[in-house]
Amino acid sequence: MEASENLNPRPVADSISEMVELVLPNDANPLGALLGGRLMHWIDLAGGIAAHRHSRGYVVTASTDHLDFLVPARVGDLVIFKSSVNRAFNSSMEVGIKVWVESYFTGERRHISSAYLTYVAIDHHGHKLPVPPVIPQTPDEIRRFEDAGHRREIRHAEKMRKEATKRA
Repeated sequence: MEASENLNPRPVADSISEMVELVLPNDANPLGALLGGRLMHWIDLAGGIAAHRHSRGYVVTASTDHLDFLVPARVGDLVIFKSSVNRAFNSSMEVGIKVWVESYFTGERRHISSAYLTYVAIDHHGHKLPVPPVIPQTPDEIRRFEDAGHRREIRHAEKMRKEATKRA
C-alpha cells in the first residue's frame, strides 16, 4: 500500500475488534476472581488490535487514561472485549475498550470494565508514524470522537502542570 493511501481517512467501523477470553485458574486469585492485572493485559491487547486495524502498522501503548473494575469475573466465566478507535491525532490514537463478563452456563452478561488507552503508531525502528484520521459516522461514534478530544486536552493540561511542578 502506498504511504498516501495509508493516510486516507477511515471509518470507526474499520477498527472495531472483538475478543473473548475464558477465565482459567491461572488467571485468578485464591478466591477464584479474575486478577486485575490479567484484565488490564487483555484490555491492552484488545485495544492494540483496534489501533493496529486503524493504522495498519505497529502500535505501542502510550497511556491508560481511565480504567474501572465494576464487577468480578470468576474462573469459568467468559470475558468479552469490544474496542474501536475513538479518534486519531498525529501519530496517536485513543481507543475505547468496553468489557463484559458472561456466565459460561447461563449466558448472562454484565458490564465489568471500560477503559481508554492511547496507542502510538511506529515503524520497526520505533520512530513515530502518522496515522489516518477517523471518520465517526453514528451519533455514538461522534460523541466518542468529541469526548476523545476533551480527554486529550485534559491529558495535555496535566502534562503541562507536571512540567511546571518540576521546574518550580
